[in-house]
Amino acid sequence: MVKSHQEILALLPYTKPFLFVDEIIEIDENGVKGSFTFHEDLDFYKGHFKDFPVTPGVILTETMAQIGLACLGIFLLGDEVENLTIAMTSTNIEFLKPVYPAEKVVVISEKKYFRFNKLKCEVRMENEAGEIVCKGEIAGMLIVKNNG
Repeated sequence: MVKSHQEILALLPYTKPFLFVDEIIEIDENGVKGSFTFHEDLDFYKGHFKDFPVTPGVILTETMAQIGLACLGIFLLGDEVENLTIAMTSTNIEFLKPVYPAEKVVVISEKKYFRFNKLKCEVRMENEAGEIVCKGEIAGMLIVKNNG
């Protein structure tokens, strides 16, 4: 079974500049908590918005999916994670506060169910002040490709 936080991070199917996970703070069969800092030099800040950069909602959703769905899914699959593909199947996210460049966020995800390799989670993102910036549900399929 995959236990190490570093092992889970190494198994994520993302790399920079599209990796939005800095660390896993805690993880178990019921959920995960992780963090990411949105560095000021990220490309999307150059055009979103002109002279007033704000993190796009789609990037906030992706960050919640990478921490709350992908990391948790890798943990839940245990040793079955080789050749893993993750496909988001649905989202329902409410955006409450903006996230600016240089902000660190924490994502907290609670498993609603995991069956037939479909994972659905209740997810929220908090800023450093502990305020919820967005929240909702994310679901996805964890597909293990055969080598044969």
